[in-house]
Amino acid sequence: MKIAGRPIGRDHAPYLIAELSANHNGSLERALNIVRAAKEAGADAVKLQTYRPDTITLDSDRPEFMIHGGLWDGKRLYDLYQWAHMPWEWHAPLFALGKQLGITVFSSPFDFTAIDLLAELDAPAYKIASFEAIDLPLIRYAAETGKPLIISTGMANEREIAAALETAHKHGCGEVALLHCVSGYPAPAAEYHLATIADMRQRFGVEVGLSDHTLGSATAIAATAVGATLIEKHFTLRRADGGPDSAFSMEPEELAQLAQDTRTAWSAIGAPRYSLSASEQHNIQFRRSLYLVKAVSAGERLTSEHVRSVRPGLGLPPADFDRVVNAVARRALAANTPLSWDDLQANPAE
Repeated sequence: MKIAGRPIGRDHAPYLIAELSANHNGSLERALNIVRAAKEAGADAVKLQTYRPDTITLDSDRPEFMIHGGLWDGKRLYDLYQWAHMPWEWHAPLFALGKQLGITVFSSPFDFTAIDLLAELDAPAYKIASFEAIDLPLIRYAAETGKPLIISTGMANEREIAAALETAHKHGCGEVALLHCVSGYPAPAAEYHLATIADMRQRFGVEVGLSDHTLGSATAIAATAVGATLIEKHFTLRRADGGPDSAFSMEPEELAQLAQDTRTAWSAIGAPRYSLSASEQHNIQFRRSLYLVKAVSAGERLTSEHVRSVRPGLGLPPADFDRVVNAVARRALAANTPLSWDDLQANPAE
């Protein structure tokens, strides 16, 4: 899988997505600065969200349109999305800045008109949010663009994930990735069950990453270790500035550390290996070996009092201890001498 030419897979460091979401706080200049900060921190991409309040919910005061609990307790859905949405006229300058800086910008569309807007901007990929993963007509419309899709799977069961993938593939999308996700804001790390990542890869046969709503970076680093090839984190300039997503978003220094740590974790995975590594070459001499600790004459038989396993490793291996004891010295040997079979004759009885 590739997005804007960047390969995504187990042979590459995780594709790090900085989720701008609602952290623009109503300012285009702040949104542009978030893109700049994401690039400087080492992210591969910045993801936007493309909707209007009236394309995602209804302007209603009915009880089911109220939020109960969590960060946005007591708000109407319409008011939340009015507060959080990004004006559509901001998309073009954000995409342009991304091209100028060399960082990919793409978005989560929430209806057909959003996909149309993003298609006009030549978005290199589309992200289907967890809450829309069951919206098969939306997935179909996005798939028909032929661009790669990333589908978050928060709240989705196996049947729903399979249906989303089938729809994407059936309607022209050859490159799809899934993001394992818990749709809590923030989400407890213990609810993530990162073993699901490897199971998803085996079960569905696509690239699998992590949409991480936990606090801190530990979950994302652990996900890298179990095979996540994409990592998505909400990103802001300063949590203290507030905003709908600020409480569970990373700041620039934290994202930079995450970029470094996930790439280090990926490079540490490697492949099964039991041979000497380059950094070990110098230290192999300091392993244990058998040394003579008591002088012997030619023809003298060695006992356990003559021989010890010590560092450095210039003598016989400690595994030869039982053979060395009772061996005969071929010549006179001084104390503190590393033992060699050139110096010894094994016990004839052996």
